[in-house]
Amino acid sequence: MSVISERPARQTARIEDPALLTGRGRFLDDIDPLPGTLTAAVVRSPHPHARIRSVNLERARRHPGVAAVIGPDEVTATLRPFPLSLKTPMPYYPTAIDKVRFVGEPVAVVVAADRYLAEDVAELVEIDYEPLPPVVDMEEALLSDAPQLHEGADGNVATDRTFEFGDVDALFAEADHVVKGKYRFPRYSSTPMECYSVVADWQDEVDGPAVQAWANFHGPFSMVPVLAGALGVPSSRVRLMIPADNGGSFGIKAGIYPYVALMALASKHAGRPVRWTEDRIEHMLASSAGSDRVMWFEAAVSAEGTVQALRADLVDNVGAYLRPPEPSTLYRCFGNISGAYKIDAVRIRSRAVVTNKTPTGLNRGFGGQQLYFGLERLMDKIAGVCGLDPAELRQRNFVQREDFPYATPTGGIYDSGDYQQAMDMLLKNADYQALRERQRQARERGEYFGIGMATIVDPSATNIGYVGLATPAEQRASGRGKSGSTEHVRISVDPGGIVSVLLGTTPQGQGHATVAQAVVAEQLGVPLEQVRPVVEMDTATTPWTVSSGSYSSRFAPLLTSALVEAGEKLASTIKIAGATLLGAAPEDVELAEGQVRLRAKPDRAVAFRHAAGLVHWDPGALPEGTAARLYEEAAFTPPEAKAASRTDQINSSLCYGFVAELAAVSIDAETRQLTLEQVVTVHDAGTILNPTLLEGQVHGALAHAIGGAMFEEMRYSDAGQPTSATFMDYLCPTTAETRYELNSDHLETPSPLTRLGAKGCGEGSCMSLPVAIANAVADALAPAGVDITTLPLHGNVLNELLNGSQNERNH
Repeated sequence: MSVISERPARQTARIEDPALLTGRGRFLDDIDPLPGTLTAAVVRSPHPHARIRSVNLERARRHPGVAAVIGPDEVTATLRPFPLSLKTPMPYYPTAIDKVRFVGEPVAVVVAADRYLAEDVAELVEIDYEPLPPVVDMEEALLSDAPQLHEGADGNVATDRTFEFGDVDALFAEADHVVKGKYRFPRYSSTPMECYSVVADWQDEVDGPAVQAWANFHGPFSMVPVLAGALGVPSSRVRLMIPADNGGSFGIKAGIYPYVALMALASKHAGRPVRWTEDRIEHMLASSAGSDRVMWFEAAVSAEGTVQALRADLVDNVGAYLRPPEPSTLYRCFGNISGAYKIDAVRIRSRAVVTNKTPTGLNRGFGGQQLYFGLERLMDKIAGVCGLDPAELRQRNFVQREDFPYATPTGGIYDSGDYQQAMDMLLKNADYQALRERQRQARERGEYFGIGMATIVDPSATNIGYVGLATPAEQRASGRGKSGSTEHVRISVDPGGIVSVLLGTTPQGQGHATVAQAVVAEQLGVPLEQVRPVVEMDTATTPWTVSSGSYSSRFAPLLTSALVEAGEKLASTIKIAGATLLGAAPEDVELAEGQVRLRAKPDRAVAFRHAAGLVHWDPGALPEGTAARLYEEAAFTPPEAKAASRTDQINSSLCYGFVAELAAVSIDAETRQLTLEQVVTVHDAGTILNPTLLEGQVHGALAHAIGGAMFEEMRYSDAGQPTSATFMDYLCPTTAETRYELNSDHLETPSPLTRLGAKGCGEGSCMSLPVAIANAVADALAPAGVDITTLPLHGNVLNELLNGSQNERNH
């Protein structure tokens, strides 16, 4: 596909902001879609692992003002287990059935006239538990004598697959160096400003049950069939509506679908619509989070520092259930598992383990944060073994500009890039040699100052077929594989020439409407104010596919491509109508400045709205064979997104951007306070559609990454109790903690696969900055002989590491 050379109008103001800044946002709590809606409260388990001996709901049901109380019996009588991404005997319902498996797991629901009454009555629900031994550490969960969460399964391993590409063992046998590392990545979340919210209505109709629900769900819409499967109804009988405004998600709100099913069942028993709004403690205890991972990496390295082969053993802690879309986190970066480096042979073992923690799901940069923490820490270790500067080591191993499109051993096809140029920009912008001199002087004074970097491939426009890799090739149904990166859009023009654009991407504040308006205005040659984007989602009326949604940086490469294709169809009709009014041939006219005008004589023109009016009001005047249609849909479906091959290779994303990032840190020798002094970042996201929005995405990703690198962790005691269930203990960074010197720059190598050359950018720094900070801290503490193998890094952690260091004791 060709890349359009002209870029969309580069407006800077977001058209979404006036409503938000004046209190006119339309969040789910702001709307009351159905009269007579009741309110629900969820009764949750206080135990991490316990058998349910009995559930007595009678006292609660007898309380005045209570419409319904449901528990495990009602759930199993009506709902089926959610369909899983692979066959494993670990059934997952929206409530506990036989036993509870994490603190906060729903057990019962009380429906009443208001939230106060529902929560009061929830205390009358009587549940008799038989506590069982818990397991929260994933390595302990792997042991044969570990407490077993699901009796029908063979242990706690939900999936275990090994992949090999190339002659890995031979390359390791011949290597000059074998460099190894074991790393842990923590579990942390997104803590959006707006927690989960659902309004559900179960309708018993003549031809069977149907469910309509409002939720601040963000997609992916592959969860709609999962929801329908649990409800036992066709997907066409599940109508999901999502308001225009969503107070943040970053992946976390994909996990709302169990509550949609649960509230639909509550509505069935109450005979009325039911609303449930999650509070912050519920969200911290039981919503979703990115998976924590333990990983072992090994590299076969030549004497010159060339990485020839890679072994990776990845174990994800998915919590109590393998909740769809998991085990996505293990496979989202499958095609780019070798990162920015030319590594010809790779062996990967991927395991998902269940423990007595909250089930996991998507979290901004999911899969990439975990992967690059291990891979980029290993690259620094290789640099040390080979006596090379970390920057030089990376440059020696980069995929080169002339290699694109570059095929990775695992099946990824990197579409474009210039990693060396981006690295040159990074080192120049950081004044790298001056930083090293600053470090030398700091060390002479006995101070801890470190410089760390990360160079990562940023995948975008996910091919959902990667989840199929969790199932062995011989078990994947022939001809029924899953793949795709399709995105739909609908554009129409009314008789007055106003253009309406209906998006199905369910944004969470990224500015989708702003960019869509600019793209369509450019395509049709009309002023921005003549284009009206609509971002509300109604699965009954909005174009969508199972791959639609706001995740994996899909908007820039996919939705804008669909906009271009739909715009081209409309432009063709408008040109025919305008040419008719001008008495000219359609090929002789162009759309510009709100007009249809002759290319050779721009002063001969008719207004765009008059051409649109002709199609609506006088279609008989159009040339024979011209459809009187100013209503177009487009589905951009890149052919590069195919199902996994029989050899288990897959191009797991359509586009692959690049991030080169550097962090400089200082550590107070007495207080152990870690200070992020400077961040220098260079992003290649292909064609930049809106520089202001792109910069905003970079800033947001950096803030999110700082949380995971320096503050945030969802901790559990050995007894399985969460110890960070409030903001008193779960430390989100504020503006005070995200103040640092930032130098942000951009390189553009347009993708040949998308219509505007754009790639995604909103997740890259979430993947690169945590490990860049870890590398910087390791660099700072190198004189003390301290290694960094896990996150987060804050004063307590650094104090323990330094107190255990012989070099520090002699410091």
